[in-house]
Formats: sequence, C-alpha cells, structure tokens
Amino acid sequence: MKIDYKSVDEYIQTFPKDTQIILENVRQVIIKNAPEAVESISYGMPAYKTYGKPLVYFAGYKKHIGFYATPTGHSEFSNELSVYKQGKGSVQFPLDHPIPYWLIEQIVIFRVKENEARKDSKLLGR
Repeated sequence: MKIDYKSVDEYIQTFPKDTQIILENVRQVIIKNAPEAVESISYGMPAYKTYGKPLVYFAGYKKHIGFYATPTGHSEFSNELSVYKQGKGSVQFPLDHPIPYWLIEQIVIFRVKENEARKDSKLLGR
C-alpha cells in the first residue's frame, strides 16, 4: 500500500531512528547546497527542484538509501559511484556502510549548476 506523505518530515518519521538520522542528514546536505531548491514529495519520496526542473530525490529502504540525481548526475560521477549498486539514474548507499555525504554534496552542486545553465540557455533563446 502506497502512503501519500504530506511532507518530507512526515516521510522521514516513518523510518527507524537510525535511518531517520541518515535521511535527515541527506536532506540537510541538499538544502545546504541548494538553498533555493523547492522541497516536496514526488513519486512517494523527498524531491527537490531548482528553476522548475528536478534536481535530486532520495528514499529510505530497509537496507539502503536510494539517491536519484537523474542520469546526468550519475554519469558525471560514474567513477565515484562505481562501488555502489546502481540502476539508470539511481544509486543505493547501504545502511551498513558509511554514507558518502561528501559525494551527495558534489552531485547536488553539479545538478544545481546544470539546472541553472539550462535556465540561462532558455532565457537566451538557445
């Protein structure tokens, strides 16, 4: 049964305490590096947009944190992400290993710049 979460806080509170801390840390990394991002729930998970375009998503699972930075965010960091289980546009950070917050930060910074460049090129009619 899919739950219709009203907020990211509500979403995070549904997890065990240890996982809540990790999810909140991921959230704070995103907010710190994309302070203009709009936070919402999309596809049943925390989602962030800048300039009206998807930035990143994340989700908690029993054994991992899913992180979704669209295919470009993952292809740009393919070497760094190669040690993690991946799908197209997704990566799994196991809960029994240290979460690479530094890498999440770098991906968010990259995606902010990418969305900003797309916005600027639209404004210039490119």
